[in-house]
Amino acid sequence: MPKLRFALFGNIFQPQKSAAVERLFAALLAREADVAIDAAFYDFIVNALHIAVPSGFRRLEGDDFSADYVISLGGDGTFLEAARRVGNKEIPIVGVNMGRLGFLADVPPAEIEAVVESLFEGDCQIEERCVLKVDYIDSAGSSADGALPAAYGDGAGVPQGYPFALNEVAVLKQDVSSMISVRVSVNGEHLTTYQADGLIVNTPTGSTGYALSVGGSVMQPGSRTLGLVPVAPHSLTARPLTLTDDAVILLSVSARNHRFLVALDGRSEQCREGIELEIRRAPYCVKVLKRQGQSFFRTLREKLMWGADVRQER
Repeated sequence: MPKLRFALFGNIFQPQKSAAVERLFAALLAREADVAIDAAFYDFIVNALHIAVPSGFRRLEGDDFSADYVISLGGDGTFLEAARRVGNKEIPIVGVNMGRLGFLADVPPAEIEAVVESLFEGDCQIEERCVLKVDYIDSAGSSADGALPAAYGDGAGVPQGYPFALNEVAVLKQDVSSMISVRVSVNGEHLTTYQADGLIVNTPTGSTGYALSVGGSVMQPGSRTLGLVPVAPHSLTARPLTLTDDAVILLSVSARNHRFLVALDGRSEQCREGIELEIRRAPYCVKVLKRQGQSFFRTLREKLMWGADVRQER
């Protein structure tokens, strides 16, 4: 049996997860796995959960690591953070659901041992999920490649964070009293200008997240599509739009206070008017591990009660 390397990431705000952590440790010890634990999660396990970390399990500092598999313990937010840390390494990620809904983190704690066994047996399927990349462009048209154009000096008003998103990129109003205007071009052709609270560009993975809550369409993973979903549009004709994932989307935002928010998978930063966002598919994918027999449609039925008729329960 091969000796596999694991990197563990976890939510550090859920003390009720101690039993699941102990079960995971026991399963990995039994298989003599090589285990590295994210430093913040390691400290949480020791200081908050009061669990002894097995000898040989080490701390993982920073993002310079390698592993055969990543295990995320938490909800979908924890999974998204693990995906950010993995970046373009394309290490398969399995999510143990310690949260509520759990579309990405969909393994119940009761199945931890079975999942670890399936990883060692190679009895899992891997789904490749597309990622979005954002470049910030100044009015002169020079690309900032996810960072600040040199002309802007110290970076005030331009997002400086990780420019990739597995779920969605959203531009949102910062002033609660007024809308923003979002001019949209697709592949160089003007589409429309939305007057709304914001606009979401989502992947199929993100179609069951924020985009779904504001009326976006659910997309099957692997469908090679992107969603364009307005948030509270001030027009009855503004509807969600589905694009092919080779589209290049350019967003130009105007706001009354000349500021707006850019949110990538929930990580929001302030951006100033005059900076355009160019959004396209990233050159790498995130690999999501699924158990054999698990399907997207089954998840829809079980998690969202897809097609359920509550009248039949009366």
